[in-house]
Amino acid sequence: MAQSIILELRLPRALTAFCVGGLLALAGTLMQVLLRNPLADPYVLGTSGGAAVGALGAILLGLGGVWMMTGAMAGALFSIMLVFGLAHGTGDWSPPRLILTGIVVAAGWGALIAFILTISPDRDLRGMLFWLMGDVGDTHWPHAGLIVLPLALAAATLVARQLNVLAHGEVQATALGVSVNALRVTIYGLASLTTAIAVTLAGSVGFVGLVVPHMLRLMGARDHRILLPGAVIGGGTLLLLADTAARTLFAPRQLPVGILTAFIGVPMFLYLLYKTRSGENT
Repeated sequence: MAQSIILELRLPRALTAFCVGGLLALAGTLMQVLLRNPLADPYVLGTSGGAAVGALGAILLGLGGVWMMTGAMAGALFSIMLVFGLAHGTGDWSPPRLILTGIVVAAGWGALIAFILTISPDRDLRGMLFWLMGDVGDTHWPHAGLIVLPLALAAATLVARQLNVLAHGEVQATALGVSVNALRVTIYGLASLTTAIAVTLAGSVGFVGLVVPHMLRLMGARDHRILLPGAVIGGGTLLLLADTAARTLFAPRQLPVGILTAFIGVPMFLYLLYKTRSGENT
């Protein structure tokens, strides 16, 4: 019995939580460089909204398990291509255009999510709300995260030097021989795909991709060769601890892990903002 509980229940859930946290923190780090905005997170371009529509649509049709994950992945990929096509349609890849496109697309997904929740029967609402708040309790397939996380980290590490240059501005990056447009496409693709996998596995878990990169930068990790693997470890550890608390604080009742990350992330982010402001004043 103990072996079955550990290998079939606890270990897959723990691995999923670590992989999802690592993927979100990695995506958040990349998004902040791409958009040159310290408040950017993995969900700013509407990927989670597309995934939510796909997953909730599958639940509404009475499908679950693999079909729900397939719907979430399909919705996330569609949202990625939609934002990419709209933002890059005229060849202008400026961060403000990309952010505005993502905000508009996310608003559209939000309207569809509200519509699905409104027409859904009561028996499906609890599962839908749990998914929307982020939950790793029903995930028994951590293999996708275990495969994608090291591959994404390796791919991001290959362009870490270029990320260091791009963080200082596009003009300087171009002057130093960096192909800015190609690098942007690479960052966007990596951040979007890692977000899509994370949302597919655990729903919309907030604040991990926003807080962890900030925390590491305040600790002195400015070089992306250090920041990227540090974000993966920090994000995975944070979500693993949050999920452990989510299933033990009110046992046998379990909380969606997204609630715990919000409780942790909001005061931590406010503290980081205060520390940043204090540093600027001094």
